[in-house]
Amino acid sequence: MTAGGVLIRDAAAEDWPAIWGFMEPIVRAGDTFSWDRDLTEEQARRFWMQPPPGATLVAEDSDARIVGTAELAPNHGGGASHIANAGFMVDAAHAGRGVGRALGQATLERARAEGFRGMQFNAVVATNERAVALWRSLGFEILTTVPEGFRHPTQGYVGLHIMYRAL
Repeated sequence: MTAGGVLIRDAAAEDWPAIWGFMEPIVRAGDTFSWDRDLTEEQARRFWMQPPPGATLVAEDSDARIVGTAELAPNHGGGASHIANAGFMVDAAHAGRGVGRALGQATLERARAEGFRGMQFNAVVATNERAVALWRSLGFEILTTVPEGFRHPTQGYVGLHIMYRAL
């Protein structure tokens, strides 16, 4: 699928080094993603590379460089497994160029195709205004905000949004 000037495709095992190349600084910064900042590469790989019915996607630019990634999986198991969850990371050098939007749209389409009935984001950092605006523009609503639910490395305790959209 081509969207926003990038090719969106399923990730392959050999894509991992490129994914980790821009993922690691995002994880280490600790200001937009709720993973431990000292997460190892192997732990990140296990969290990110999703088995079916989940999926891991990558966005490639016109030079076939991986500039973003998304993972999709059931938010919970059992009777709640029909609601998807997803995570997104975009190479900082390509931020603001539509990569996140293209991945978001592709992930929503994939979730629908896999039979999910909705998508829930459990932890959108309130100070990540670019992400909040993107998700709202793609039809997500903020269901609630956990006050001081995220410890931001420079801003202290900030809100953590739970966002949802029906599919």
